[in-house]
Amino acid sequence: MAGNVRDVFLLPARDSTSSAVMPILPGLWNTLSGMGYEFMVVYDRVDGIRLHPSNEQTIKRAEAFLNIKFENGKHALSLNGLAIVIRSATHAKVKEGMPALRIAVVIDYAARIAVHSDDLSAAEHEFFVSCEKFSDTAIQMLSGTPNGVPLFNPVIWLVNQLEDLPSWYLIGNERIHTIVVERPDTDTRKAASITLLSKFADDAAPGAVEAAMDTFANLTEGMSLRSMVAITQLARSEGILLSAFGDAVRLFKVGLPDNPWKKDSVREKIGSATQVLGHRVKGQAQAIQKTVDILMRSVGGLTGAHSASTSSSRPRGVLFFAGPTGVGKTELAKALTEVIFGDERAYIRFDMSEFAAEHADARLLGAPPGYVGYSAGGELTNAIRDRPFSVVLFDEIEKAHPRILDKFLQILEDGRLTDGRGETVYFSETLLIFTSNLGIFTKDESGELQRNIKPGDDYEKVSSEIRNGIANHFNFALNRPELLNRFGDNIVVFDFIARDIGQQILDGMVRNVCSRVLSEHGMEMQLSNAAKETLSTLCLSDLEHGGRGIGNKLETAFVNPLARALFGRTSRGSEVTVSDIVRDRATSSFTLHLS
Repeated sequence: MAGNVRDVFLLPARDSTSSAVMPILPGLWNTLSGMGYEFMVVYDRVDGIRLHPSNEQTIKRAEAFLNIKFENGKHALSLNGLAIVIRSATHAKVKEGMPALRIAVVIDYAARIAVHSDDLSAAEHEFFVSCEKFSDTAIQMLSGTPNGVPLFNPVIWLVNQLEDLPSWYLIGNERIHTIVVERPDTDTRKAASITLLSKFADDAAPGAVEAAMDTFANLTEGMSLRSMVAITQLARSEGILLSAFGDAVRLFKVGLPDNPWKKDSVREKIGSATQVLGHRVKGQAQAIQKTVDILMRSVGGLTGAHSASTSSSRPRGVLFFAGPTGVGKTELAKALTEVIFGDERAYIRFDMSEFAAEHADARLLGAPPGYVGYSAGGELTNAIRDRPFSVVLFDEIEKAHPRILDKFLQILEDGRLTDGRGETVYFSETLLIFTSNLGIFTKDESGELQRNIKPGDDYEKVSSEIRNGIANHFNFALNRPELLNRFGDNIVVFDFIARDIGQQILDGMVRNVCSRVLSEHGMEMQLSNAAKETLSTLCLSDLEHGGRGIGNKLETAFVNPLARALFGRTSRGSEVTVSDIVRDRATSSFTLHLS
């Protein structure tokens, strides 16, 4: 048996019509005892051999049959001794007129039998060779079986994965049958919810238990029954009622009792976010309004409300910022973070151009077992584990390798990721923001890039062309329409910077420079009208690169010559006026005239 063997399982109780949640060993014995097995021998490398059931009668029967002595219900033995026990169980001869002795041998934590399954020691190799032979020569117990169906005393190996056992032992052996234990499906989780939440019935209003059972099953998608048991125990200890059982699941996932998304202060900030964001990001009224609408929907718990599913495992909100460079996409992400968490530096940013290589997914999720850096975990999974309530920005998503983009399918659909160490992190309390420049350029018939839209185009055209560019990229260039479908209508298109908005941005940048001169040099600096006109002409001549382009030109035409003019000046408390800005055509440099 391989897979989810360390989970607990919902099985019918033998003494009633109800169900009970139990670990795999009691569950196995519950099943085997109902089939007429006399006892079950369990071995692991810590406790040696022990019995199910462990009573005086069973111990005496096992000691006589296995020729071993139990002390305090246990018997320590080597691998060679275990091989002898397995042989005794699988080669028990049925005496004439006597019923077959039905026992099972369970090797628990079988993955720890060998240190390396592909590099066995001499003792380990001898043990597995013995087991291989015993499986081939095991004696059928025909006596007393219904319809003469051949039965054997089985040896049950419990492993996390089949690779934990030597491949040569498993491959081609018809006497070995693999049972893969999957994580519980929706029906199993619903059935478990009936058992687990029945303890809360006294605290609930009529009908609340049934509703909570469906919710509980949906919220725990992909989780084990052991985790569901832990959630109910957590709810009990924290005094969480059925009406708020989603809080118990969230608390289990993220480990933090405080939920910033439900704070009244956050809701108040988001209620006035349109004006606040408009002061930070100029000229993007349409983008800001759609962003705030999506944010309100997310904070209000209405994301996915049109779906029949009540699952809230998906991220709190998803935004896809698309548009020209330098128009405020990253700035809006920072501003949103400040609105929600009070500090724009609280967001987590990943420059996806750094993940263009196929193997770069190891940086996000962590290296697989056996590789360098395995124990360190992944940058993304570690960040979410440390800060489950956060804004996560994936900048220039189109530059990431397609293999990495596949990871976002699981995040957007299931709201979780498992890192290289096998630890699961949940994105259910994160706001995910993707940015992209797709749709600005298109390729002509010769494969050359041609501008698809330009400053001055109507916003409807800009929005349409950018959306078409995004759709073409995901549908045809990447062949991943399912990823585009996950983004849905959360694509927020930014417009080009208009000249009047560019002037506002330039004026703000100049004020910032003057403030820095005052703080660093103690000088009050002003610009003459002529200098301002010159800067406007120089910095706003081409708005193709948005505010970032304005800043680059301002740095060249104003900040650099200003640094030369002020370098070495020691007079503080004075006033200085930039009367003119002159360009040297020969060197393409600028000089400030100060007065």
